[in-house]
Amino acid sequence: MRAPEGVDLERPNAARVYDYYLGGAHNWAADRRMGDEAMAAWPELPMIMRANRAFLRRAVRFLVGAGIRQFLDLGSGIPTAGNVHEVAGPSCRVAYVDVDPVAVAHGRELLRDVPGAVAVRADLREPETVLSHPDVLSVIDLSQPVAVLMIAVLHFVPEADDPARIVAAYRDASAPGSYLALCHATQGERGERAAGHRALYDRTATPMTMRSRERVAELLDGYDLVEPGLVWMASWRPDEGEPARPEVFPGLAAVGRIAG
Repeated sequence: MRAPEGVDLERPNAARVYDYYLGGAHNWAADRRMGDEAMAAWPELPMIMRANRAFLRRAVRFLVGAGIRQFLDLGSGIPTAGNVHEVAGPSCRVAYVDVDPVAVAHGRELLRDVPGAVAVRADLREPETVLSHPDVLSVIDLSQPVAVLMIAVLHFVPEADDPARIVAAYRDASAPGSYLALCHATQGERGERAAGHRALYDRTATPMTMRSRERVAELLDGYDLVEPGLVWMASWRPDEGEPARPEVFPGLAAVGRIAG
């Protein structure tokens, strides 16, 4: 697909590098070079990204089982296999939101013939703008329970942007009975590799901030966490055959509910 006008293809982009890790086709040479460099230092990265995607699928299945029928996917990235609307099914409505014009362009193409799903270009750091966007409101009814998805995106929000304030704004705009599903990068066992990985993302428009378990827990303030709480992403309600040592996948995950 041709890049939208004004997109810098010489600078690696986090969404496109993620697509490359997953084996997608929506990436360019600069993204592949960065991905290859990262994998040379950390060969398990594609497995980590697939584990992240697997958490998304498990969380969406749980949320549908809990009665949720509308999803706000923030920082949704470039559509790949196993998108939220595919997992949730045709009875659900989904608003995919991303700031990257390439991700949104691909999303709109993918969703052209999918009723009840839209791709919106907006910055999740501006909750008021996202939550009042007419395309978002065309599929999301904020007076009813909604699942807000923040999957592998908040670690691209620096502390200077106050991620706790951002999460709280979406929480406060959600009806009682709504949920948040969150997955966030942390160092895990591989601190030296994680430091090198952060250095690579410093070359992109979205540097990475890996947060501690305590800091991630603070972001979940106001939500009642469902079992098993805040855990390694591969440990959150794993399917049969999930890895025996989930701590090697350095991402924390949780699903929380607003009481009511």
